[in-house]
Amino acid sequence: MAYQSLRLEYLQIPPVSRAYTTACVLTTAAVQLELITPFQLYFNPELIFKHFQIWRLITNFLFFGPVGFNFLFNMIFLYRYCRMLEEGSFRGRTADFVFMFLFGGLLMTLFGLFVSLVFLGQAFTIMLVYVWSRRNPYVRMNFFGLLNFQAPFLPWVLMGFSLLLGNSIIVDLLGIAVGHIYFFLEDVFPNQPGGIRILKTPSIL
Repeated sequence: MAYQSLRLEYLQIPPVSRAYTTACVLTTAAVQLELITPFQLYFNPELIFKHFQIWRLITNFLFFGPVGFNFLFNMIFLYRYCRMLEEGSFRGRTADFVFMFLFGGLLMTLFGLFVSLVFLGQAFTIMLVYVWSRRNPYVRMNFFGLLNFQAPFLPWVLMGFSLLLGNSIIVDLLGIAVGHIYFFLEDVFPNQPGGIRILKTPSIL
């Protein structure tokens, strides 16, 4: 009975959120079980372009480190905001949501050539959080019962939290930058006088 309830709940997750979250969990599980190593997954332009290890363009977005507080924290945020985006502003627009994934992933990969980041999954999560927060500006947030603020400040609060934990904020800044570029091109620029919609989902999607 519990299995059926769990299975039903799992299948109720929108398809893109379900696929991405599952891929992240399975990748981490494979590393924990020593079926693969992080050295086979990380972003390395030389191995990608000279040795044709193309899978690294995808796998570097799927690994969030060993199971622990940081992994659980990232998984909770990834699942929550990916699902809220897909069920909210992208409801009935799965192709557009996939296109946002592809656009964000491509931009981060290009930026990744110039910054020393080997895994981009956390930055991708921040991008999702940023887009959701800008599309829900009046939602009140509470962070661990300590801070109350409106949604658009959430990515910056998370960056401050990373700073307190002693982590590099380059990851957060990359996610915020890519999220802002997408939000500007999709939500802001088309509504300006003389503005056009630059981001158009390919019909193949």
